[in-house]
Amino acid sequence: MTAALSPARRARDLEATAGALVDVVVVGGGVTGAGVALDAAARGLSVVLLERTDLAAGTSRWSSKLVHGGLRYLAHGEIGLARESARERAVLMGTTAPHLVRQLPFLIPDAAGRDVSALGAVGGRLGDLVRLSVAGGRGSLPSTRRVDADAVGRLVPAVRPGRGGVVFWDGQLSDDVRLVVALARTAAAHGARVLTGATVTAVDGAVDGAASGSVEVHADVDGEALTLRARTVVNAAGVWAQRLAPGIRLVPSRGSHLVLRADRLGSPSAALTVPLPGSRSRYVFALPQADGLVYLGITDEPVDGPVPDDDAQPSDAEVQQLLATVNQVLAEPLTSADLVGAYAGYRPLVLPASAGAGPGDATADLSRKHLLAWDGPVLSVVGGKLTTYRAMAEEAVDAVVERLGGTARSTTARLPLVGAAPRIALDALPAPARLVARYGTEAADVEALGPDLVVAGRPETVGELRFAVRAEGARTVADLLDRRTRFGLVPEDRARAVPVAEQVLADEL
Repeated sequence: MTAALSPARRARDLEATAGALVDVVVVGGGVTGAGVALDAAARGLSVVLLERTDLAAGTSRWSSKLVHGGLRYLAHGEIGLARESARERAVLMGTTAPHLVRQLPFLIPDAAGRDVSALGAVGGRLGDLVRLSVAGGRGSLPSTRRVDADAVGRLVPAVRPGRGGVVFWDGQLSDDVRLVVALARTAAAHGARVLTGATVTAVDGAVDGAASGSVEVHADVDGEALTLRARTVVNAAGVWAQRLAPGIRLVPSRGSHLVLRADRLGSPSAALTVPLPGSRSRYVFALPQADGLVYLGITDEPVDGPVPDDDAQPSDAEVQQLLATVNQVLAEPLTSADLVGAYAGYRPLVLPASAGAGPGDATADLSRKHLLAWDGPVLSVVGGKLTTYRAMAEEAVDAVVERLGGTARSTTARLPLVGAAPRIALDALPAPARLVARYGTEAADVEALGPDLVVAGRPETVGELRFAVRAEGARTVADLLDRRTRFGLVPEDRARAVPVAEQVLADEL
């Protein structure tokens, strides 16, 4: 079966879904929901994924774009979570998505304080030991080391000169949305029906009177009612999971990033790492991107009240906090005038049962462990983080399989995503390196659809927009510019790209 999420396939899947009985309905098309859909479909279960907007439209596109080994968890004594993170990072880098993940050095400069870099060196070496203790970890990343002042100047030219620092290594995604799209398409290749623009409105109780029977799932798809039956429902709606499972205790937080041109920091080749004042485990990162931008983040602010459907926005206080933190080590301080964009997302942090009725500790100190909870035939999987999506999905589908009386085991730890190949094969592909880093083995197909730039000064091509419609389920301008590509992170660039996106949609749909 093809992995293409084409307009024709969506129409066929929609027709086949109406009134059908399936093993699993997954609610939510973020990294967790897409991961669950893939794991279930790869085990031979019949799967329908329903997403109210678009793939990665919620939390999953607002991350730091990192696949990290969990150094912060070591600081909190969560060795198991750190090992899980390191293991899943090795799976992504070595097997499932080597085309989407690259090695990234992180610099902690002595300009932040020699005690800070010394502590960072200890943490980095502990992280190295954790990495060496998991399958696939050895050789996946270089080891932590001290560097001299010249090396600091080469890695991040904007740092105040004259002092050395410490470098540790982690993984960086070319784009978090690319991972979610690859997961959804790989699930489709295994038979899952992936329907975006499908808002689940209700899940009714067992319709055949048996505890092991099916439930009715009601959805609104493009303004039309859709009803199907499911033996199980997996609620992977993230910070919106309480709409299907009101009993879940979430403490959402908002994480914000600022966007600036890379040349403002001297076009760094390493991520600049600066501790948040007063904290020994929270850092602000200036993360270089392949498209000539740098993302500066991340904050962690509690969110009061229900989480809205609209995208989060950084507060003025968060903007100033990020700038003030990174400016501690820069030769020329950044100002708000240097920013070309900003973004924020919500994290679905789980409140532990031991926390009583109140919110407990600050959200920054809540564990990133995930929660699985049954409510009748609905299994909610919430919490966790992008790096460990696969482990979360495997555990969730294990619970589904047990509920259904099956025995099939997960295969996703050794299942390459669409576009994946060994690094030696990726490096030999006859296509631009930038496209290989985003599309892997499909890069030549994307290039063949049109090498013309969407707008001057940006690397994205018209072929990428066409491929997004033909193979990746894109149906709107927002799908094209805010998710399949990331023009939306720089509003000025997005405005210039809108006419081209509109023309591609008119031609392809």
